[in-house]
Amino acid sequence: MTSDAAKLPPMRDKTCVVTGANSGIGKATALALARMGATILMVCRDRDRGEAARAEIMSLGGDAQVDLLLADLGSQQSIRNLSAEIHGRLHRLTVLVNNAGVYLTKRSTTSDGLEVTFAVNHLGYFLLTNLLLDLLEVGAPARIVNVSSGAHTHAHLDFDDLQSEHAYNGWRAYSQSKLANVLFTYALAGRLRDIGVTVNAVHPGVVATNFGRSGGFVRFGMRVAGRFMLSPEQGADTVIWLASSPEVEGVTGKYFAKRKTVRSSPESRNPAVQARLWQVSEQLTGFVET
Repeated sequence: MTSDAAKLPPMRDKTCVVTGANSGIGKATALALARMGATILMVCRDRDRGEAARAEIMSLGGDAQVDLLLADLGSQQSIRNLSAEIHGRLHRLTVLVNNAGVYLTKRSTTSDGLEVTFAVNHLGYFLLTNLLLDLLEVGAPARIVNVSSGAHTHAHLDFDDLQSEHAYNGWRAYSQSKLANVLFTYALAGRLRDIGVTVNAVHPGVVATNFGRSGGFVRFGMRVAGRFMLSPEQGADTVIWLASSPEVEGVTGKYFAKRKTVRSSPESRNPAVQARLWQVSEQLTGFVET
């Protein structure tokens, strides 16, 4: 972790859920928050990898409580089961870090019949966040951090082919899902202004992790970026800062990179696109605001 992380405040009375916490940015985030004293709920798909990461975080994270929850964020039933388990453990939640993501070079579908990249990277964020909003409201002031990517600037949401059925390209599907993260962030921020819950999106930079390894994305990135790629700890820095720093208390509906607000793409700032994506996401997940 960067030296600045040591200057962040203690979080001994905070409870944090971090998805995709067994490796990369998620693991680095969970470890840093544990070191600040927060109670951590790690959400991972694989038990063995999750348990190994949990053991490492516990050995390095001081005396913080660190628990492992298993979920397939491509399955809406699994997400609902995860929400039920979290509700059974907690009466309030302080921080939700939506980090889990995939990159695939070949199109595949989830058990719900949805294209995997869009389902995990966007609908997973959308459904889990909405299911946990009651706990976040009780825990207010609370924070949601959505890990997006600068890749969103290359994307356009094709509402006639969100599932990439007509033509699949891994980079396009990934970029589209990251645009959806920013659109969701802005739309959600407007809905949460009066309940003390903030939500922001972050571009972590080009990070050397195991992310996308099945699709060769990391190998490609390593060839292109080489030694200029960030470590997971460096990539997690702004995520951790957004989750914990008093400097961003009350700041919401922003897109960050390197601890600074930056201007996201014109499409991501279009209220009509934000509203349409929200409506489509409700339809695809069966979640409707009450």
